[in-house]
Amino acid sequence: MTTGALAMPTRPALERAPQIASHQLAMIALIMSELMLFAGLGGMYVVVRLSATVWPPADQPRLPLFVTALNTLVLFGSVLPITRAFGALRRGDQATATRRVVTTSVLGTLFLAVQGFEWARLVHHGLTLASSLYGGAFYVLIGCHALHVLTAVVWLAVVAVLTARGRFTAASHAGLEMCTIYWYFVSGLWAVLFPLVYLY
Repeated sequence: MTTGALAMPTRPALERAPQIASHQLAMIALIMSELMLFAGLGGMYVVVRLSATVWPPADQPRLPLFVTALNTLVLFGSVLPITRAFGALRRGDQATATRRVVTTSVLGTLFLAVQGFEWARLVHHGLTLASSLYGGAFYVLIGCHALHVLTAVVWLAVVAVLTARGRFTAASHAGLEMCTIYWYFVSGLWAVLFPLVYLY
């Protein structure tokens, strides 16, 4: 008998695609850590709110509810174009996908601009980080969310440029996918923060 006759037949290795792609796993980890951050900040806000006998304090300006409600519609409306960007990309229409990503970025910028304008008015009327626990809790919680929206807007701008250059296709669009998921996250987070801070 030859050595070759004794050799065991080899079986082809079974290759399975991962159930969750690495970029999706990374995004899940990022969002979970962000959720813990905002759970802590939200808890801080609730504790401050429940410990106050009068809320908001009588000597502090009221939050701009009507303008912020309209601004909330702007943020929620921005979810639609970024969602439709995928459909355009799957059809191979990169120009439309780019326009829809840019539209989302512009709406996000508008949301931040309106918030910044309203904060400037609040500061002018005496609501600052140091004016009271009310002011400190408001700016820390809402300011942290605004920082996340700003990060997402910059990310959207980069994704728009890459989409226009043909970097993303129907078969390869992980960057656009992650950016879209993050935008869903910051928009969904506002659905919790707006009633908590402005209505509660």
